[in-house]
Amino acid sequence: MKPLLGVDEAQARLLNGVVPLPAETVPFAAALGRILAADVVAKLTQPPFAASAMDGYAIRWADRAGPWRLTGESAAGRSFAGHVGPGETVRILTGAPLPAGADTVVVQEDVARDGDIVTLTGDGPPREGAHIRRAGLDFAAGQSVAAAGSRVTPARIGVAAAAGYAALPVHRRPRVAILATGDELVTPGVAPGPSQIVSSNGVMLTALLGKYADVIDGGIVADTREALTAAIAAQADADVLVTIGGASVGDHDLVQPVLREMGATIDFWRIALRPGKPMLAGMLGATRVVGLPGNPVSAFVCATLFVVPLLRALGGDLYPLPGSVPARLGVDLEANGPRRDYLRARLIDGVVAPASAQDSAMLRVLADSNVLIVREPYAEATKSGAMVDCIMLDTISSVA
Repeated sequence: MKPLLGVDEAQARLLNGVVPLPAETVPFAAALGRILAADVVAKLTQPPFAASAMDGYAIRWADRAGPWRLTGESAAGRSFAGHVGPGETVRILTGAPLPAGADTVVVQEDVARDGDIVTLTGDGPPREGAHIRRAGLDFAAGQSVAAAGSRVTPARIGVAAAAGYAALPVHRRPRVAILATGDELVTPGVAPGPSQIVSSNGVMLTALLGKYADVIDGGIVADTREALTAAIAAQADADVLVTIGGASVGDHDLVQPVLREMGATIDFWRIALRPGKPMLAGMLGATRVVGLPGNPVSAFVCATLFVVPLLRALGGDLYPLPGSVPARLGVDLEANGPRRDYLRARLIDGVVAPASAQDSAMLRVLADSNVLIVREPYAEATKSGAMVDCIMLDTISSVA
């Protein structure tokens, strides 16, 4: 029997040759979280004019000692149409255009006003041009304000809007189809009969993957070649097909043989990780196929390590693999075996502790975890207080 494939090599092989999906231009609401397919080049200059950064009075630096005669006001949206001459000043508010002739702003706290006469009472402006945002201080028309390959964040939406955009060029979201296999499964909300269980994997993975792709839940497929062939064929337009269960070589594990009968090439199907050893990857025409284990925790962990990075890469992400964060162990850990282990754990205030039970069918333990502790093959026993690497789980709540 061939040795099990290492996790790093399996990830590399899965992502090898992945090309980001084509670009489309979408409004801001649909662009959030996606990857820019082209540089966003400013159509406008920001600020478009020299503007005051403070409430105060616009003056000429040459007249900085004052006093000044007040000749008008410049407010945001209502600029002063005249010219600031020698010994003159214009009341100016934050964000308002700097009047012609003025080159400095004295803040209102440094002056006293008596009718139309403004007198310096404080230290005054520290330099020529003080308290003024020059035109183009942020960016100028023709400059890139967001690079291709960047993720669209709320701040990038803000700068794109200021630069003259109402929509952005992003890579198309992948289409991923999920098929759960097994005669023992019933849909959520249906009371299971004898020898049956509720199919929780489909809805769980739909929620996990929906952040990165448009997900089609193909439902539950019976354990027959005919049913599985028809279900797979119905998802021919998917960029990625994810099957759940049936990926091993048991009597009722039909995913591999059916895929091969349909012309698929299987790259690998056994990985040196726990949980989730019986996971397969291959191609069926232009569709990438990932076969996940049936145990729910195994399915979730493998989806986190393999399917999510695949979808992120298809969506244009330059760094699709999950990153790790260091944490201090709160308990002792025993030596690890020959597979890389991903322990479900809680990270609180920088200290991490694995759940006492790590069975791959225990969804409650997974639901209570916010990280996976990564343990390399044959890792030695580790004492409490040592630093370990953790992968953040895609949870709604933040780390405590």
